[in-house]
Amino acid sequence: MGIDVTNIWSAIVDEVRRECDREPEIRMFLEQHILRYQEFAPALGMLLSVKLGSKHFPPPVLEGLFEDFYRQSPDAIAFAAFDLVATQQRDPAAVNYFEILLFLKGYQALQSYRLAHWLWKNGRHSLAYFLQNRISEVFAVDIHPAAVIGKGILLDHATGVVIGETAVVEDNVSMLHEVTLGGTGKESGDRHPKVGKSVMIGAGAKILGNIRIGEGAKVGAGSVVLDDVPPHYTVAGVPAHIVGRTESRAPSLDMDQRLVFPEEKR
Repeated sequence: MGIDVTNIWSAIVDEVRRECDREPEIRMFLEQHILRYQEFAPALGMLLSVKLGSKHFPPPVLEGLFEDFYRQSPDAIAFAAFDLVATQQRDPAAVNYFEILLFLKGYQALQSYRLAHWLWKNGRHSLAYFLQNRISEVFAVDIHPAAVIGKGILLDHATGVVIGETAVVEDNVSMLHEVTLGGTGKESGDRHPKVGKSVMIGAGAKILGNIRIGEGAKVGAGSVVLDDVPPHYTVAGVPAHIVGRTESRAPSLDMDQRLVFPEEKR
């Protein structure tokens, strides 16, 4: 499925104009953050720069980094649009695109990580670490800049999400707050989970070690996963064990966090 960024931006502008009519007290804020821009990328870059900036690292410097990032990596703004649509489609509390963009910290943390990851890949590790630290301070989300994260990602609520250095998260994954994709012990090298497409990870789940969560799997809330999970199976418990096949081929899209045990299917 493709994404037309221009159409997404037009929809955001239309939403904001209607909101300005409904809620005049927020008009100035919306004009400053949305209506004065002609395109998605500069508006997103400005917003995140203001969020992450400080007196020691002023927002205009960060804004310049975002400008360079989006100019040199045009796919990044398409990824941002994919994430926006994913959030709107999967989170029932996310009605309008502009509200996701301006107010949902899971979305904002993810787009900020994407800049840090670009810096990391270009050998600018100290600046990438700086951004990781600021993202953690501002959004309570700690993603190592070397981690690899695909598009169409939902970080629902997002508080307490931790994603380690060698973790891989493929397209269309959904995860809730307090999820950890971590290592075990002091081992070095490739030590973090690999999460396949369309996986849903429930709140508080801890997935530890260089293990594979297969495409379309579901991880129950509060689970501790220490072993591979086959594609399209559900695991739950401490330690997690298989409780059955998933009801859907793409649990991340349905966001159904119930656990259906075999006897319940009869």
